[in-house]
Order: sequence, then structure tokens, then C-alpha cells
Amino acid sequence: MTDVLVQAAPPAELLASRASDPYPYFRWLREHAPVFAERKRDGRTIWHISRHDDVRALLGDERLSKNPDTVPGYRPGPEGLNKHLVHADPPEHTRLRRLVSTAFLPRRIAALEPFVQHTAEDLLDRLDPDTGVDLIGEFALPLTFTLICTILGVPEHLNTPTTRTMLTNTVVPTAGQRTDARLRTFLTELIAHKRHHPTGELDLLGALVGAREQLTEEELLGTAYLLLLVGHDTTVNLIGNGLLALLRHPDQLQALRADPALIGTGLEELLRYDSPVRDATFRVATEPIRLHGRLIQPGDIVSLLIGSANRDPSHFPDPDRLDLTRNPNDHLAFGRGPHFCIGAALSRMEGALAVNLVLHRLGEIRLAAPDHELRWRPSRVMRGLESLPVTSR
Repeated sequence: MTDVLVQAAPPAELLASRASDPYPYFRWLREHAPVFAERKRDGRTIWHISRHDDVRALLGDERLSKNPDTVPGYRPGPEGLNKHLVHADPPEHTRLRRLVSTAFLPRRIAALEPFVQHTAEDLLDRLDPDTGVDLIGEFALPLTFTLICTILGVPEHLNTPTTRTMLTNTVVPTAGQRTDARLRTFLTELIAHKRHHPTGELDLLGALVGAREQLTEEELLGTAYLLLLVGHDTTVNLIGNGLLALLRHPDQLQALRADPALIGTGLEELLRYDSPVRDATFRVATEPIRLHGRLIQPGDIVSLLIGSANRDPSHFPDPDRLDLTRNPNDHLAFGRGPHFCIGAALSRMEGALAVNLVLHRLGEIRLAAPDHELRWRPSRVMRGLESLPVTSR
């Protein structure tokens, strides 16, 4: 088999429904085109890899570079904000990861639990499910953004819906272009502020600003952007997707309500079932890679479909069933290898607390809108809801 073979095309109805429900499309890819070539108008090729074992292996494959500079003219993130550890190979990646890793040590995550619980309880106490609640806009977003601002040492007056929207719009294809300059200005002013107003131990951004000899100005800006965005956006999706999955599976919701300790294995299943990151971040081939009879050429972009890998029946028995007791559960929601999500422990802690608190403080809630009215944010990498309306009526 060679790359000259005719490639089957996914059915149009599966392509049309990818935003709301990508899993039938992923199933088709795994069964018919596990290494699927998408030819772009600019001449580039993007390879979509859908099977678990292939995605797992390629997540740590040194033949795939994370540096977008290897693809002339390609820009995976906001202009001027791409120099950070997600878009770096060793040794730059190793250096950048070391600078931020101390903020995500297990002892620091554990120390933050009381703050997260208090913040979540305060937010939930303000909500009245009888009149309707948006669990994204009124709970998940302010909870996760408040925590990452606290870790980074961002001044309280900048923890606003406007700031959150400016950041999250950068992962929306049509909105991102409009916010790039404004976001760069915001981050430049934030860093200038931190140079003169460090705020103590919980001040990762202040520590990075102080490490001037280890970071270029562009790396500092890019890292600040990355931590502010990914430090909350992924967990928003985890909380939203997880609660939606539970509301769609009342038996599992009631099991967790009856036994909150089930959140241990349960959170891993929520991560697997509807992963907050559906497609791994940018990778480009630096050497030829042959896979399932297809030849990936140097310079081709490789898209590793985490959401598909986590529903692969060859790896997960009955993968489309939500089972909070599933064990083992070696999902790939946080990636694998050198680029394994640095904030995974933080996200797990936040997600577990948030889901249990919603179930036990808001009472018997249900979706306040039919499934077809739920709106998913248009993003290639992330998978998350724009809103999650619930009610107790």
C-alpha cells in the first residue's frame, strides 16, 4: 500500500455534525481512514490520526515537532504570542517547562483545595436553579479563571468577563483574529505592572518576570498568554462536558450523588467520555512517517484526535457507554510524553470538587434546553459548550 491509493471521503452528514457530536465522524475515521489526509487550499496536508494506539505512540514521537516555525507562514495561535512551551521542542521546551512547573507541584495543588472549595461554594450559593442557571457562564468560567489568576498573581481588577472573553476568543477561528492586538497590549501592560508590583508566593507571573535572563520578552508574553488561557479553558470544558454527560446519564448521576467518593474513577471517565481537548495541539512531521500504508511527508501537519482515541473500541470496552467505575482507564485527555499537560493535577482537583459541589448544592437539576439547542464553541483543538443551562423545575 502506498500514498497513491484513493482515499475514501467521510459522508457529508458526519462532517456537518462534527461540532455538536464528533463521535460518529471519529468512528468512521477509525474504521475507514485511520490516517486521513486533508488537503488544504494553500497546498498543505493535514493528517488526521484517529486510533488510540497510533495517537498514543505519536504523542511522544520525536519525528513530530511542536515548533510552528518549521512551517513557513503557519500561525497556530495569536500573532506574537506563539513562543511558549506548547510550541517548543527540547531543549527550549525543557527550559520553559522547568520555569513554570513549580507552581503545579502536588503540595501546591493540595494547598489550593480550600480556596477552590470556598470559591465554588460562594458562586453556587448565589445561584437559584429554580429560575435557571448557566453552569458555564455563572460557575465554571468564573471559578477556573479566578483560580488561575490567583496562581499567576493577576490583579483582581483584571479578573473580569471582558478579560476572559478576550482570551477564549483566541481559540475561535473567526473571533481570534480581531483580538490579537488587543490581547498583546493587555499582556504587555500586565507584565509591566508585575515588574513593579510582585504579589508574594502565589505569583507565578511575577516569578517569570523576575527570571529575565532565562526568558526572552516574546517567550514571557507567550507564556503569560498560554497559562492564562489553558490554565482555565480546559477545566471549563472538563466541568461543562462532564456535567452534561451526567445529566444525559441519570443512572450515573444518581450513583455519584449517592457516593461522592466515586468521583475518583468517575472524573477519569468524564475526561475520557467527552474530552475537553478533542485534538492535540500543533505537530509537524520532520521526517517521513509511514502509517497504515500512508506516507506522511516532512512538513505535513499531523492532527492527533484525542477525542477519537478515547472512544476506540479496540482499547476501551463499550466505549460509547459512560461508566464512572471504569478501571483501568488510560485515556489520553491530558496527552502523553514530554508535552503531558503540566496543569493536569490542578484540573483534576478543580473538576472533582466542582462536579460534586454542583450535584450536592444545587439539588435535583436537569437540562433546561433540548440537546439540539446546546451550542458548542467553534474550535479545532478544544471541545466545550458555550453555555450549559439547567433548572430544578
